[in-house]
Amino acid sequence: MSKIDSMFSDFAFKIFNESIDKYHIKDDVYQSFSNPYPKDEIAHLLYRKNWIDTVQWHYEDIIRDPNIDPTSALVLKRKIDASNQDRTDLVEYIDSYFLDKYQSVQVKEGATINTESPAWAIDRLSILALKVYHMQEEATRTDASAEHKQKCQIKLDVLLEQKKDLSTAVDQLLADIEAGTKYMKVYKQMKMYNDDELNPVLRGK
Repeated sequence: MSKIDSMFSDFAFKIFNESIDKYHIKDDVYQSFSNPYPKDEIAHLLYRKNWIDTVQWHYEDIIRDPNIDPTSALVLKRKIDASNQDRTDLVEYIDSYFLDKYQSVQVKEGATINTESPAWAIDRLSILALKVYHMQEEATRTDASAEHKQKCQIKLDVLLEQKKDLSTAVDQLLADIEAGTKYMKVYKQMKMYNDDELNPVLRGK
């Protein structure tokens, strides 16, 4: 097992933070995107995955503006729908990486399947990186009250504990798959609301 494999969660979280930091230089959902990692590296997928999550995080902030123009809100809702599809696609690409990586592993008798694939667990880690970043912002805001900052610091501490637990779970899952004590089985996401044949509203048009 390589160093990256044994500490995959740390490797991924570092890349997620690079993406988040890069986004917040301009802090603009319409800024251009460039990926600093080569296309043939897992880092490329991880960086792209978190960038999608980061932009969508801010889409969700904008659409909750009580004064948003209804037309603009509808346009933004469409962007959020497209972003959700991109997010799902990236998760499947990441799972494909792991399926290929562990394809030669001999699955042991009695091996079990996990409740979620590695990539969906990593998806949760990407979202958690965003929660940590923004809660850290709130806990250190110079224009916020001491009470606000204290409450946010308590929440931040919980998020950091969650990061530790989720990271351990991700690394353990990958170790178990490599050892053959767990196996992967990936189902392509069947999102019905984007499909002209499956969404009755779209089908009726």
